[in-house]
Amino acid sequence: MRVIIGGAGRVGIALAKALANEKYDLVVVDNDSRAVANAQSLDCLVVNGNITSRETLMEAGINYASVFVAATPSDEANLIACSIAEHAHEANDGEDGLTSICRLRTTSYVQEYKQGHLIEWANVDHVVNPLHGAIQRLNAGLRSTELEEVIPFEDEAYVIEFDIGESAHNIVGRPLREIKEDFVHGLPNIVGVKRDGQKSFIPTDDSILEVGDRVAVSIIGLDSFNPALITFGHEISYFPESPRVVIVGATNIGTKMAEDWLQHGATVTVLERELHLANKLAGSKTGGNSNIDVIHGDHLDRSILEEISIDQYDVALSALDDDHANIAAVLLMADLGVPHTGLMLYDADLVKVTQRMGISFAVDRHRVAVNNILSHVHKSLSGRYTLLAEVPNVVGITLKVTERAKFAGKVVGEANFPDWMRLAFIKRRNLSGNWESIAPEPDELLLENDRVILFCHKEKVADAQKRFKV
Repeated sequence: MRVIIGGAGRVGIALAKALANEKYDLVVVDNDSRAVANAQSLDCLVVNGNITSRETLMEAGINYASVFVAATPSDEANLIACSIAEHAHEANDGEDGLTSICRLRTTSYVQEYKQGHLIEWANVDHVVNPLHGAIQRLNAGLRSTELEEVIPFEDEAYVIEFDIGESAHNIVGRPLREIKEDFVHGLPNIVGVKRDGQKSFIPTDDSILEVGDRVAVSIIGLDSFNPALITFGHEISYFPESPRVVIVGATNIGTKMAEDWLQHGATVTVLERELHLANKLAGSKTGGNSNIDVIHGDHLDRSILEEISIDQYDVALSALDDDHANIAAVLLMADLGVPHTGLMLYDADLVKVTQRMGISFAVDRHRVAVNNILSHVHKSLSGRYTLLAEVPNVVGITLKVTERAKFAGKVVGEANFPDWMRLAFIKRRNLSGNWESIAPEPDELLLENDRVILFCHKEKVADAQKRFKV
């Protein structure tokens, strides 16, 4: 299957690397010479040209393509490219249908998509706007300073990544089969492990963990974070049930951050330099919430921060358009006594840097975008496709249990799943019609129409799909 990726920036390159391991016929298109040079190290065809050019798309083989991804930083270029790609594919009697995936950041365009208009005037099948997922990751990750990454899977399901601490004597040095017997209520479910100097692996009952291993653990509910961290040798930090949160910037991102925290019972203060943005938020439905204050003022003015008693806040976030301005804002608030600080960053290289600075948690927006795009590329999947940030080459996929699957109607322990895959969650609709997350215990039934989220190496994705008769 041919996949054409328009844009060889951070998102495009990360997407190409992920798909290259799955043996797709890949083409990367960009008109920047440095981006093209970077892309040439990948196992794919690289075309130097503009993605909004019909001739360039024809050179890339758009008439043979199954998927076209527009992943440049420009919303307008991405929209135009998707429209031309769809038309060129159809006009040249393209094989089967073309699925177009468009990366967008502008709120108005995203709303056009949600209202069903975008497919009519731009021929865009899917839109990727990672803001919601990034905010979920950030807000969950701030609950502990020991977490390296948090990946939300909706319906209270999370995968958290962290190192095994030195005090975790009861879970290292012995096969997991023996360790599980010591845990009456069950050992937290480990879905991936990375050891220094070795390749990532899916743990089996014979696996032996070591101090310092980086593990990915699936849990259900925010209240399960701390028990998992304690099990793996970490001291937990206090995080209040109803935190006081200060957000710098009444931007679209800042507003979405505020809404998410308000839904989780927080009291929120938003600081905004620009009067018109402060007034816009204050006059909105969100601004009318009794638990939010919108203040017009400079977030770098210590007198304003002292006036709002900044040292009494639990969380400080920044939602400005510049990564460095965001870092400066939260570092100042940390210096004034705020214990938990967080950021969403455009520059992935800054994520590790901010951790060394003492910032509690940072989210790489590009990684979230790549995960969202991969979900759409894998059209046969039933939901999320997720790369683990700290456990390379291990991915999470969602597959539907159909009547054709041999294990439909059986319990997990009798399904005979191979050791190279690890079940993380079972998603099932309850009597109210809402999805809920269920731990894949050995005695849990696998019912028709359930969604199973499992983890495996990238090269095993096709094998996993075969087992589910996809």
